[in-house]
Amino acid sequence: MLAAVALVGLVARPGPIAGWFGDDPATPAPVATTPDPAPTPVLVAAAGQGDAPNEAAVKEALDPLVNSSALGSTVHVSVLDVSSAQVLYAKNADIPTTPASTTKLLTAVTALAARGPAYRLATRVVAGEKPGEVVIIGGGDPTLAINAKGQFPGAARLDKLAAQVKKAMGDTPITRVTVDISLFSGSDTAVGWDSSDISPNGQVARIQALMTNAGRITPVHNETGGDPRFTDPAMAAGRAFANQLGVASEKVRKGTAPAAAGDTASASASAPASAPATGEITAGQELGKVESPPLVQVLDWMLQQSDNTIAETMGRQVALAAGDEASFDGTAEAMINKLRELGLNGDEADLYDASGLSRHNGISPSLLVQTLALAAGGTKPELSAMFNGLPVAGWSGTLRTRFATPSPNQAAQGVVRAKTGTLSGVNTLAGVLVTKDGRVLAFAIMASATSDSSTAKAALDKVAARLVACGCS
Repeated sequence: MLAAVALVGLVARPGPIAGWFGDDPATPAPVATTPDPAPTPVLVAAAGQGDAPNEAAVKEALDPLVNSSALGSTVHVSVLDVSSAQVLYAKNADIPTTPASTTKLLTAVTALAARGPAYRLATRVVAGEKPGEVVIIGGGDPTLAINAKGQFPGAARLDKLAAQVKKAMGDTPITRVTVDISLFSGSDTAVGWDSSDISPNGQVARIQALMTNAGRITPVHNETGGDPRFTDPAMAAGRAFANQLGVASEKVRKGTAPAAAGDTASASASAPASAPATGEITAGQELGKVESPPLVQVLDWMLQQSDNTIAETMGRQVALAAGDEASFDGTAEAMINKLRELGLNGDEADLYDASGLSRHNGISPSLLVQTLALAAGGTKPELSAMFNGLPVAGWSGTLRTRFATPSPNQAAQGVVRAKTGTLSGVNTLAGVLVTKDGRVLAFAIMASATSDSSTAKAALDKVAARLVACGCS
């Protein structure tokens, strides 16, 4: 319980934090002239284990809310006491249903388990077969920026990569840019995606191993409406890189790096770049490399903004770590296998993507709460990193404007940390909270036959807020 309290108690504001794991240890820190400010209290700290909720009391409190007409006729719910692992409430709990973006909870946990929080994604450039040709090898980093005006603070940048390449090439003129996206395979869109969801005006880009700003044309995240994306993110990134090198756009093409460049899967390893050889440049010789922020920070952005493109690229890291094909099918299989390795019931997940956009996905609320409880329980500390990215009720991310009305819902502001999910007719919410008696609960509420998204979201919030205020001991 103490581990769970540490995770969901007093925390600093979630979201991107500049310099995570990226500070230079050789540079001495300046002497502070004033005390560091105290962290902003977000989730209420639990003083102790508190009184365990009573299953009958929880049922009495939740039944009227779960059966609300606003949630429609098909509702799946699971509530779990993290400390005791006791199921407090269950309705269709073991039956998979459409999860929408709560799928990203499984993506975050499996990616952290497969790669670890500090893992970085590398974008490399090697010399091509022809004189003057350079090959940019996509390493699956969706946060890559063109320059300092990228969407994600601290992201790897093409302008810095171009500077390395120019230096390595020396007097050899750069005449051609080849874009290698062979790290990912298969279709770049998933089964079950609506055409309106896909770029250029949807909420997801075509999934390729090279892109900038998660495929966006302008590095700005729109919370509502579409996020215009490039129809071919890899070629757009290749042309932006060519522009940094002074190479004309028509000299950019797709291809593969020379064999001497090595396995492209190793391009996302966090080993230091090899120094360019002196003298004549040979095919496959590394000319430059830039690395993403640590994986935990990328997952933070994924969860806070519910970024579908980041989610798909993170899912592919699970497949790559397992030696599987980095495709939609390979990712789904790898994620389910990783859940089983963690001791979770992978049979209660049927995945077609890692973001939750596919209407063919099915996940049970039991699997979601068991996953959350595992991450909060302290036995797998690498998984606890996911909680920093989860939106906080009434305060951040996709929950920033939630839990405002009706007024009883406000009791959950700053106390509930959860992932939202929304598709047409589908509204879901899954996360953790601390009750008024100090118990940490994991919950998942999944409605798949709603008629009005706004009223459905308010109804979901009522359930979580009631758990906070009830205590139910």
